[in-house]
Amino acid sequence: MIRGYALENGALVALPRAGAGAVWLDLAQPGEDERALAEDLAGLPLPRAEEMEEIEISSRLYARGETAVMTAILPARTEDAQPVMAPVSFVLTPDRLVTVRHHAPRAFETFPDRATRGDMAFDGAGDVTVSLLEAVVDRLADILERLGGEIDTISRGVFSSEATVSRDFQDVLERIGRKGELASNIRDSLVTLDRLARFLGQVLARRSAGKDLRERTKTLSRDIRSLLDHAGFLSQKITFLLDATLGMISIEQNAIIKIFSVAAVMFLPPTLIASIYGMNFQHMPELGLPFGYPMALGAMVVSAILPYLYFRRRGWL
Repeated sequence: MIRGYALENGALVALPRAGAGAVWLDLAQPGEDERALAEDLAGLPLPRAEEMEEIEISSRLYARGETAVMTAILPARTEDAQPVMAPVSFVLTPDRLVTVRHHAPRAFETFPDRATRGDMAFDGAGDVTVSLLEAVVDRLADILERLGGEIDTISRGVFSSEATVSRDFQDVLERIGRKGELASNIRDSLVTLDRLARFLGQVLARRSAGKDLRERTKTLSRDIRSLLDHAGFLSQKITFLLDATLGMISIEQNAIIKIFSVAAVMFLPPTLIASIYGMNFQHMPELGLPFGYPMALGAMVVSAILPYLYFRRRGWL
């Protein structure tokens, strides 16, 4: 699919059909015909999916003449159990922006809606690029904010004063693992965006772009770095929460083992008494006593109660 947008009185206007008048071409899982049209308008071959996946900086950020090709990793479907992380390429020519993607980041849906309502004013392809990246960074900030709230919810559950046996630690560990993976993915995305923003700043400086646009690019870089710091903080919090949960599991297991150990010690003296009077010797004086059987039972009960009282006094139960 290919969507085209043109500038009209400073606002983005969706075109019924992408063509030479478009200032922004958005290619989502493009077919060969759509790719050929965009390449003809951009004046160079667009990155393909396998090229976008390459991790070398020289493969993600480079310039060909007056055209800058920039690729970043962006998340999609972050509310699902399995978020999608995939590259998005931004091809910026002096008069046109072409984006190539094979998934659906939320910013690519919300940004055109806002821009076509007239809420934003643009002055060329560079302005559209910076505004789109600002929308992407805003979306990542929202994801981190939601992630922080979910981590706090898990933390309150782990450290609540309720009985330990009432907690499903397997579910807690699975939730922590998913949040840790999401935080790692967002951090990776921010790293690629940070490099992209610095490269874009150099491109705009070489093109002698307006001071306001260059300042917005610097602000964008600062915002990304602050989000990187916050993502690092959340990762550390997740690591602490994971260690604490494993510690809680260990405490619960130790409590169970302690109960079995105390029970074994309590039943050891009665077992000894029963073993003695269970021997088949002919001359055992107690066997002839009228109250020998009740006496043996009483001794067994007392020998079990005394260790119990001792453990309670020492605070082991």
